[in-house]
Order: sequence, then structure tokens, then C-alpha cells
Amino acid sequence: MAKTYDNYISNFVKYNRSKLRITQEELAEKAGVGLRFIRELEQGKETLRMDKVNQVLALFGYQVVPGGGRIKDPYEILLDHFNRNVHVYLKNKNVLVGFLIEAINEGAEVKAWKFVSNKNAIEYQKTKDEKLEQIIAHSDIENVENI
Repeated sequence: MAKTYDNYISNFVKYNRSKLRITQEELAEKAGVGLRFIRELEQGKETLRMDKVNQVLALFGYQVVPGGGRIKDPYEILLDHFNRNVHVYLKNKNVLVGFLIEAINEGAEVKAWKFVSNKNAIEYQKTKDEKLEQIIAHSDIENVENI
């Protein structure tokens, strides 16, 4: 099933709400929208009022604007693939096998990932040696799949 921007927004809101450790009720109150709207937004409902979506996103410093290009949802990666054994498919057609161990943020936006290959995973687990880490720009990722 292809991911849509609706999924991207719902994952973004869920991730940032949990990062701030606030409830759906608190988010609704801060954004000036109803609790039902927040629930529908986080569930990925496809027909929502954009002005209300932007009210919620404004709390995180974002808004919905027209744009192009399909991008891999960083919040999907955090929710579904973080600290799991994965294949990381890069846009240059290389495939990495290992673990995404940390998101590198710039503000509220994920810009890159720290990655440890399966080859180095046991040694990294023992030593936490940063030389075993690889930095992957989020913009270089085409897809991520759990193994």
C-alpha cells in the first residue's frame, strides 16, 4: 500500500505530540480544534479542513503548502523501523543492512539518521564506538523495510 501525504501528516502529528508528551485532548485545546478532529487527523482521515490542519501544524512550526515529489516519511521510519533490523534502500541504488539507531533533527525536522551495519552491530552494542556509525541523509533514502 502506497503512503500518502495524509499518512505523513498523521505520523508527523503523532510523533511530535508524543515527543512533547501531551495528550490528544491537550493538543486539541492548544490548537483550538476539537478532540474528534485530532483523532481523525492522527488516524489519517483523508477529508479534513486544511485550515484546521494548519492550526495543529502551526504548534510545531509547520504548515501545509503545495509541493511536489514523493518523500519517505521520517515519522513512519521512527514508528515502524527505528532500532529494528532493516534494509535501507538508497536513491543511488545501494542497499544497507543494519539498524537505524538515532534520528538527527534540525528543529522538528529529521535531516539524517545514525546507522550501524549488521557487520558492526555486536561490537557497537559492546563499545558504542562512534566510528562504527554511519550518517545517512534522510533525503538519500528511497525506502526502508524491516527484515
